[in-house]
Amino acid sequence: MKAKKRERKKMKDLSTSQVRATISFPPEVYETLETIAKEKRVSLAWVVREAAQQYIGEKWPLFKQQ
Repeated sequence: MKAKKRERKKMKDLSTSQVRATISFPPEVYETLETIAKEKRVSLAWVVREAAQQYIGEKWPLFKQQ
């Protein structure tokens, strides 16, 4: 019984959580991303997530998030 409960919790966590990733950028790209983040007053992570979502929306429109 507990195994089923753990499995349901795991599935729920996957649907609402985010995955952490480590990404390396060339220094000039990183500096540009930092500049954008400062100008928009958001985190660098927000800028990268936004760029990734836009890229996915352009390359694979069916996966575009609403």
